Amino acid sequence: MPLRPGKCYRHFSGPPYTRREYMKDFPPMRIQVFDMGNPSGNFPLELSLLVMSSGQIRHNALEAGRMAANRYLETKVGKENYHFKIRVYPHHVLREHAMAVGAGADRVSEGMRLSFGRAIGTAARVKAGQPIATIRTLPQFEAHAREAFRRLSSKLPFPCKVVCSRSVASTNPQQNQAG
Repeated sequence: MPLRPGKCYRHFSGPPYTRREYMKDFPPMRIQVFDMGNPSGNFPLELSLLVMSSGQIRHNALEAGRMAANRYLETKVGKENYHFKIRVYPHHVLREHAMAVGAGADRVSEGMRLSFGRAIGTAARVKAGQPIATIRTLPQFEAHAREAFRRLSSKLPFPCKVVCSRSVASTNPQQNQAG
């Protein structure tokens, strides 16, 4: 059965379902790497991708966007000249109650009575204005970072915007110590 479109899971109601110990099986999360590039580098420019509306982003959409943005940054900027971080984690388990369709399906299916559904994936719940990803880099690579975010946002189900901050303190603990 093919993957249902993202608009089926974009909006949510109720609390997130995260208790995996009660489920028999669930598919593994697609996104494996959350920090890419050079995490210990001292970069003065930080750009963040903010989502403009609340909802859910499936794990496969996050992975597709991460791959597109990271591949662009690796080829145009180089691995040592940026730090790219995914800021959300897909905790919420999505479930689907597969209905039988076609001739004679009314004798097979019981409808939605006592339906719980089978786990089909995970999703990250986001609020409006929440950062999805962050890129720290050098000022001469700002245009490339914005293009990487454009490629990432094309894979997401919500409109996004890029916010830039120029003077960011180093995240390396050895460089932040006063002495």
